[in-house]
Amino acid sequence: METHVWPHPPRGRTVRIPPTARLVRGATLAGSLALLPLAAACSGGEDDASERSKATRTAVTAAPEAGVVAPAKVEVIAALTGCKARIRVEAEELRQGVCHTKNADYLITTFPRDEFQQVWLDSAAMYGGRYLVGSRWVVSAQPKMLEGFRPRLGGTIRQLGVAGPTPQPSAS
Repeated sequence: METHVWPHPPRGRTVRIPPTARLVRGATLAGSLALLPLAAACSGGEDDASERSKATRTAVTAAPEAGVVAPAKVEVIAALTGCKARIRVEAEELRQGVCHTKNADYLITTFPRDEFQQVWLDSAAMYGGRYLVGSRWVVSAQPKMLEGFRPRLGGTIRQLGVAGPTPQPSAS
C-alpha cells in the first residue's frame, strides 16, 4: 500500500491535529515567548558593544545594532530620542505621538502590522520628504534630526516623493 504525504489536505478534507500535538506546540510557543525578553536583555559584554559602535559609525546601511527591538512602542522610541511623546492618534492601524523639543517638533508613528505601515508610507509619498523607517515604525522629522536619531534607533532614512505622470510640455 502506497502512502501519500500532502503539504495540504485534499480539498474537502481537514486534517485533525491530535490534542497532545496542539498542547506541545502551545507550550513551545509560550516558552519561547517567555524566554525572548531574557535573551534580548543578555548582551555579550563591553567588548561586543564597542565593536558594534565602531561598525555603526562606518556603516551606511540600516543600523541593526540600535537599541530598538522592532516593533517598538511610541514611548520607547521617544525615550531613545530624548523626549516624552504626547500620544495624538490611537487607532487600530497606528499609534502616533508628537515630541516637542527645543530644536524641533517631530512625529513617531508605530503600526501593528507591516501592511498598515506600507499604506501610511504610500500616503506620505504624496507629500514627499525624508523619513526614518524601521520595522513597523516611522519617525517624521527634519533631515538633520533623522541623521541624529538613526544611530540610536536603527532603521533606514528614506526619501519619499511624488510618483506620477510627468507633465506634458506646453505649446508656446
